[in-house]
Amino acid sequence: MLEFELEFWERGLLVAGVDEAGRGPLAGPVVACAVILPPFTEPFIDGDSKKLSPSEREEAYEEIKRRALAVGTAVVDSVLIDRLNILRATKVAMIRALEDLKHRYDVVISDYVKLEVKNCVAIPKGDERSLSCACASIVAKVLRDRIMDVYGRIYPEFGFSSNKGYPTREHIERLKKGEKTDIHRMSFSPLKGKLF
Repeated sequence: MLEFELEFWERGLLVAGVDEAGRGPLAGPVVACAVILPPFTEPFIDGDSKKLSPSEREEAYEEIKRRALAVGTAVVDSVLIDRLNILRATKVAMIRALEDLKHRYDVVISDYVKLEVKNCVAIPKGDERSLSCACASIVAKVLRDRIMDVYGRIYPEFGFSSNKGYPTREHIERLKKGEKTDIHRMSFSPLKGKLF
């Protein structure tokens, strides 16, 4: 999990890992996070945030905040996602998260998405292969889940607290009945082109 970081750390370079949560849902924001770990940090989490339970993610989130030199976050809402498209909105969120670090870094390791920033290394499955990306993935996922829990209280009929905006059967059924919320992504199927 350190093969990419070690190469840079051994050259005296600081690495910022960046990842996002929420590209696939039909509702809610995309949340990005950037994390700078102290050089030569030993792995202390077990990979991809999606493989951890919510309580394990929360524990890892607190540990990441304790260990990191800096953590930056950004939230891009459904309005901007619809205006830009999900890939461009994701890049905006990731760049904003890097800006939010307020700490110098030399290299960016991103999970698959190539960013137009200096010294960006985009790695397929970066959240499984890079400790910095894995940490960013966990923080982004925890923050997005918390946001969707709030929306779950605002729109209880959509079950956002449990489905987090993903297209579950019940969620799709409500949309097919013509129901939607202000946080739905109107550029995503099955909402695209519908007049509400």
